[in-house]
Amino acid sequence: MQQLERLLSRPKDRKIAILLALVCTILPWPIAGVHKFYTGQPVWGIIYLLLWNTPIPSIACAIDAVWYFVQGEEQFNAQFNSIFPNDPHKVCPQPVEPLQMNAVSEGLRELDKLREEGLVSDYEFEQKRRKLLDRIN
Repeated sequence: MQQLERLLSRPKDRKIAILLALVCTILPWPIAGVHKFYTGQPVWGIIYLLLWNTPIPSIACAIDAVWYFVQGEEQFNAQFNSIFPNDPHKVCPQPVEPLQMNAVSEGLRELDKLREEGLVSDYEFEQKRRKLLDRIN
């Protein structure tokens, strides 16, 4: 069980995802949707498994393989590994809780007051505003 958790927590490789999707195209059972489990989409993987005796998973797997291929490494990493395309070492921030959202909005209000009072330049305001908003995105 620990090995499975370790495997699923590792960054996803686009080539492996393409290969798994292609294999699922040819052999719908017993591995229909295994690429969805690999990429961290277990609900879709279960749907593919439930539809194994129809042609739907094979067609969808072929489409997924093409999509992963056309998508490119940067987009794949951004979607499945939460890595920004421009900075591979920067990980996407975690979702903000409502209490943090209130703190960010209050921080934006205070920052705007400082700008209006002339204590912060427009350039500094924009930099700080972006940092605060990055916590939300």
